[in-house]
Amino acid sequence: MSTYLPTIKQLQYLVSLHEHGHFGRAAEASFVSQSTLSAGIRELESLLGVTLVERSRRVVRFTPLGETVVAKAHRLLREAEELSDLVQASGKPLSGELRMSVIPTIAPFLLPKMLPRLRRERPQLQLFLREETSDAAVESLNHGRVDCVLLALPFPTGDVDYEHISNDRLFVAFPKNDPRDPPAVIPPEMIDEGRLLLLEDGHCLKAHALAACNRPELRSNAAMIGTSLHTLVQMVDNGLGLTMLPQMALDAGILNNTDVVARPLDTANASREIALIWRKNSPRAAEFKLLAEELRAG
Repeated sequence: MSTYLPTIKQLQYLVSLHEHGHFGRAAEASFVSQSTLSAGIRELESLLGVTLVERSRRVVRFTPLGETVVAKAHRLLREAEELSDLVQASGKPLSGELRMSVIPTIAPFLLPKMLPRLRRERPQLQLFLREETSDAAVESLNHGRVDCVLLALPFPTGDVDYEHISNDRLFVAFPKNDPRDPPAVIPPEMIDEGRLLLLEDGHCLKAHALAACNRPELRSNAAMIGTSLHTLVQMVDNGLGLTMLPQMALDAGILNNTDVVARPLDTANASREIALIWRKNSPRAAEFKLLAEELRAG
């Protein structure tokens, strides 16, 4: 067995550089100076006797071996996280640090109701939140940057465990003065392809909305794509088209002070499943199930 082994810190620096592609940004994300991070990676290369990163003034490029080492480092860091989780899980449930990613079509509508109660009833829990798109959140989970993710299904998550939180119905939102006088429920065939406004790629709600309509030819207007549900509502309020909104956004008052109305989409699968997911076989599974109960309590 080798006398000298890479340290967890060195592997964390390497992974951070790979993620950010820039020494300054990687150092900032790691809460160290750029010189400290650079020195740590050079020490790792010296220890292994190989070059992992090709450096130039403008570009940071990983060697083929560097890419392989980064993939292995992700696995080792996950194992280290699980070791820490194992110890933490032996203590009081829902106490200490817990890192959770939440997708943008859930975070502003569910968290304001949930967080004050959670702080009041679970004062020993230190909850660190990241708002990320579904793709980024699942990647953060797989790479060990977060412990669990609150997102909407169906979505490709890989090998995870999960707890159901709720079903969230989809609605069609349109200006009050829509000349077609939409009925109490909206059939998919009433949705005009040229007027449909949806979120940019990376948000699972876009896929859920299109799947619910079951119209393969239907696509959002490429010239009119929103970065958030609030942006989409403002676009509809200004007569630029119509969009789809989840029930939780309506319940949170997203249409307040607008001339936009919303009616349910009339299809069999016009909903998304809100779920809490975590890495399979995590030693903190019992804690995540307790957190799911708190989320269901609303």
